[in-house]
Amino acid sequence: MDQLLTFFISNAYAQSAGEPAPQGSGYSLVIMLVVFVLLIYFTIWRPQNRRAKEQQSVLNSLAKGDEVMTAGGVLGRISKITDQYIVLSVGNNVEMMLQKSAVVSVLPKGTIKSLE
Repeated sequence: MDQLLTFFISNAYAQSAGEPAPQGSGYSLVIMLVVFVLLIYFTIWRPQNRRAKEQQSVLNSLAKGDEVMTAGGVLGRISKITDQYIVLSVGNNVEMMLQKSAVVSVLPKGTIKSLE
């Protein structure tokens, strides 16, 4: 049993009074910091930037007559479009004015007809 414990737990020995404490290399901290920054870049920042660019290209490509879905789940056809706002036709004589940023995706033509 003692051999098993010594395998997992090493013995602690007292240090001599005149000896400096052993320290790791100064490069290990720098390497660990660089690896951490690269990990954050490739797992969080880069994919988020890519999604933001894709969403911006979707918003820039909106045109009158496109069928879209908003962040609230509303489906409609764009009847008017300006720089910041769109007018969404959601039914017979029912129109909603929304910000362009509320558009989540552009649907294929005929999607609204197929749902009715």
